[in-house]
Amino acid sequence: MYLSTAMARMLAAVVLMTLGGAVVAQQAYPTRPIRLIAPFAPGGGTDLVSRLVAQKLTEGLGQPVIVENRPGGNTIIGTEMLAKSPPDGYTIELVASTHVLVPLFFKAPFDPIKDFAAVGTIAKSEFVLLVNPTLPVNNVKELIAYTKSKPGQLDYATPSAGGTNHLVHEMFNLLTDTKMQHIPYKGSGPAITALLAGEVHLHFSTTGPTVPYINSGRLKGLGVTGETRLAALSNVPTFIEAGVPGIAKLGSFYGIIAAAGTPKPIVDKMNAELAKYLAQPEFQEKLLSQGLVPFSSTPEQFAALLKDRLALNADIIKKANIKLKN
Repeated sequence: MYLSTAMARMLAAVVLMTLGGAVVAQQAYPTRPIRLIAPFAPGGGTDLVSRLVAQKLTEGLGQPVIVENRPGGNTIIGTEMLAKSPPDGYTIELVASTHVLVPLFFKAPFDPIKDFAAVGTIAKSEFVLLVNPTLPVNNVKELIAYTKSKPGQLDYATPSAGGTNHLVHEMFNLLTDTKMQHIPYKGSGPAITALLAGEVHLHFSTTGPTVPYINSGRLKGLGVTGETRLAALSNVPTFIEAGVPGIAKLGSFYGIIAAAGTPKPIVDKMNAELAKYLAQPEFQEKLLSQGLVPFSSTPEQFAALLKDRLALNADIIKKANIKLKN
């Protein structure tokens, strides 16, 4: 089809105007309030992180960032809302490491990788292996030997079946060739209470709520995930030091995602805001007070972390033959 010179120029002008309008819209972002989905119940530790992030984003972006709690369905309900939202940066979500675990156990109407754009990480929380003081072990090496001498006789608690705590312990079993019985509880509080009472022998817990128990001697901390020791638990060695390095990378993390197709300039702008806050001592202190370690990343690094953890979770579930009861 032949186009006249005038017609070609007019079409070119329309294309340039359309592209230019899109660029201007991205540069002006945001021009209205942003919804931050928190797929958790109000009042929990993760919800507190979402509100802290919302406050800082509101200050930096100049538009209200409103937290919308959408709990239920093991975080699937809230995450599905994001997957169905327009990819314009006006709906985002705070996710935990369970984002790439839940879909492996439950049927989800989205792909945890392909249907989202990684924006950036905020914080991470390591796991500490706790034992009741009555257990005659003082380090990971002694625990492994003791467990092997009593195969299947030791119990470990988790806040729920199929959670990150569950996978960390099964990974420990796989790497150390040990066998222990899984006892799921309804929450981390009941799991720690059971450990304190001697109802179970071990428990992998996030570090925040356990520091007082370890420092007072009511529980023993044998090892922590991560590459370096934690300041609050400087006497507890890492699993790298303890000779089980494969567990080091299994800590929890928190980050922000958007809908797939969100323009990169918008993703980059929000990532820059997160990085700015994570460099502020005041923001760092607020995270540390929640038992979290500030953790900054680029969108590309966060996307790689999500893919790697999804593959690792799937591998642990398969090798440990973890199946949840309906």
